[in-house]
Order: sequence, then structure tokens, then C-alpha cells
Amino acid sequence: MTRETIGNPLSWSVQRLAGVGRGAGAAVDGIGSHDITLPEIREIGLGDIRAALRKGIEDFAALRTDVLTAVVLYPVIGFALAVWALNAGQVQLLFPLVAGFPLVGPVAGIGLYEMSRRRERGEDVSWTAALAALTGRVLGPVLSLGCLLAVIFALWIFTAHAIWSVTLGPEPYDSLLLFLRATLTTSAGWMMIVVGCGVGFLFAALVLCVSLVSFPMLIDRPVGMPVAMATSLAVVRRNPVATALWGLIVAALLILGMIPLFVGLIVVLPVLGHATWHLYRRAVV
Repeated sequence: MTRETIGNPLSWSVQRLAGVGRGAGAAVDGIGSHDITLPEIREIGLGDIRAALRKGIEDFAALRTDVLTAVVLYPVIGFALAVWALNAGQVQLLFPLVAGFPLVGPVAGIGLYEMSRRRERGEDVSWTAALAALTGRVLGPVLSLGCLLAVIFALWIFTAHAIWSVTLGPEPYDSLLLFLRATLTTSAGWMMIVVGCGVGFLFAALVLCVSLVSFPMLIDRPVGMPVAMATSLAVVRRNPVATALWGLIVAALLILGMIPLFVGLIVVLPVLGHATWHLYRRAVV
């Protein structure tokens, strides 16, 4: 009896460590692509975008409770960043943080893509089941691509701060009202707006091209990060007009969702997340 009492915990620990090791190995192995063949890309248009949005709304209506639980943290983080910028005397970073936070938005849709995939197949669509699928092969490339988007977001914040420094800076402003007054009533302020919006557009376009279908594809197929990103770029090349229209729709909906203290994102994010999955299904054979 004593040997079993001692042996079982030891055996269990060894098995758990072995399982963790296998999972880590699968995650690392999944980052690369053993099969570098890109899938066939379809031509999509306005009708496909409308259909994807309609199906996204249908998914949100059917999975409302689980979806809200999965995405509620995103607007909370956005609001917290805005409060930090105001309280830390970094009002010049308020707009870059709010405008740039959607750069990492595709990461927030991971669970939503899996829910839509499961609903298509008639499987369990709870958020716990969706998150449980993010293991082994899927986890490695998803985390890698998420880290890439985080780096792009950090570069945007650094660039926006540099633009402010050479226009309205480098002395910080005591209040948001003073900063807005200087921004809207001086030539330096308008220069900051024009240059900042132009550079911000380039960052947004980069993220759109890289992540348009990358995350849904990583959820759906046993491919690595390089193939997923290459497929996303191929979709953009095949459908430049549809991609631009989709980007404008996403930007407009995110702005509307942010206006009421980020609360609207609780609805906007799930709809866009589910719609992204259906857009992927229409664009990639």
C-alpha cells in the first residue's frame, strides 16, 4: 500500500510533465510549415462581404452568452489604457493607444473563429470548448502571429510618440483640454494629425494584409505561420478592392464601438470576429 501511495503521485507527475513536453513540442513544431503549398484563392466582392457580415450577426445572435464572456476583456483593456494615459500625464498617447489598439484585435477573435467553425459543423460551441482547441499544433503559430501583431502595435506607439515630439512636443500637456486646443488650433497640431493619420494608415494596412485570413486559417488547417501569412497576402493581391472595403468597414465599426467608452466593442468585436471567419471561408478554397 505504501509503495502505491508513493508511486502513484510520482507516476502522475511524470505523465503530466511528459504531456506538457509533448504539447510544447507540438506548439513549436506548429509554428513552421511542413507543407508550403498555398491553397486556391477565390475572387470575392461586395456580395461576399455582405454575406460574411450577415452570417457574423447570425453567429453572434445564436452564441450571444458565450461570445460576450469571451470578448468582454477586450474593451476593459482598451478603457484601462485610456485611463492610464490620462492619469499618467501622457495625454499625447491617448489617441495612438485608442486608435492603435485594434492592431491586436485579430488576436481577440481566436475563440470566435473556433466557435463559428464548430457551429458550421454542428459541434459544441461553448467558449470553453473553443479555447480547449487552442493547444499543441494550433497554439504555437497563433501565439507567434499574436506576438508579431503586438510588436507592430508597440512600433506604432513609438512612432506616434516620435511624431508628437517633433510637432507639438516634447513638453507634456497638463490636461486633455490643453492638448486638444493645441492640436486643433495650431499648424504644428494639424501637421501632427496629418502625418499621424498617414502613418497610422500604413500600420493598419500592414496588419490587415498580414492577418486578413491568417488566424482563421491557423484554426482551420494544419498549416504553420508562414503559409497562413502568405495565404492572407495572396487573398489581398487577388482581391485588393474587396480587402480595402473590408478594412474600411472594420475601421468604421470599431470607431462606432469605441465612442461610448469602448462598451460598443462588446457587440462589434463578436460580429466582426464571426464575419472574419465566414470571409475566410469564402476567400480560401
